[in-house]
Amino acid sequence: MDEIRVIEVKRSVFDNNDRDADRLRSELRERGTFLLNLMSSPGSGKTTTLERTIEALADELRIAVMEADIDSDVDTRRVLAKGVRAIQLHTGGMCHLDADMCRQGIRELGTDEVDLAFLENVGNLVCPAEFDTGASANAMILSVPEGDDKPLKYPLMFKVCDVVLVNKTDVMPYFDFDLQKLRENVALRNPNAQVIPICAKTGEGMEAWYEWLRAQVAAWKQSA
Repeated sequence: MDEIRVIEVKRSVFDNNDRDADRLRSELRERGTFLLNLMSSPGSGKTTTLERTIEALADELRIAVMEADIDSDVDTRRVLAKGVRAIQLHTGGMCHLDADMCRQGIRELGTDEVDLAFLENVGNLVCPAEFDTGASANAMILSVPEGDDKPLKYPLMFKVCDVVLVNKTDVMPYFDFDLQKLRENVALRNPNAQVIPICAKTGEGMEAWYEWLRAQVAAWKQSA
C-alpha cells in the first residue's frame, strides 16, 4: 500500500497569520494606536464594559471601536451612542477574526487621532484565541455565572490574555464562584495575566481596569 502524505495545512495558515499579525502590530505602533483585542463568551458583558470604559476615558483618550459579529449591528449602535467612532465587522459565519480581517477593519476605521482602539471579538472561548489579530494586547472577560473553572476547560484563551476581567461580581453571592480559586486557575495557565474583578453594571472595580488601560496606552506610545 502506498504511503499516505499528510500536509500540515493548519500550521501554514497559522504561520502566515502570525506574520500578518506582526506586521499589523508594527504599523499600529508606528501610528501610536494601541489596539486591544477583547474576547469572551456571549453574554459576559463585553459591550457593557466597553460602554462604561468609553464614558470614563473619552475625555483622556481618543477611542474607536470595531465590533465583530457573525451578524447584526446591535452592539455597534450601542457604542456609537457613546459618541465614538465605530464600525461593524461581519465575519460571514466565522467564529473569529484573523490578522487580515482585522487589518481590513482598521483600514475602514482609520487610526488618525486614535489612541485606543477596541476590537470586540466574536463571542467564543475557543476560536478567537487561536488567531493572533495583530492587537497590541489581549483581554478577556469571564463572568461570574460561567464559573471559576473556565481556565481549566479553555486553556488557550487564558494563555494568550494579558488581563482577565472577572465581571458581574455583584451576583457572586448567588453562584458557586471562588475568586481565589479563579486566580489560581488563571495562574496555572498564565502566571503573567492580571486578574481584575469588576462589575460593569454598577461600576465596582472599574477604576483598576481604567488604570491598566492608561498604563498600557502610555507604554505603547513611548515604544513607538
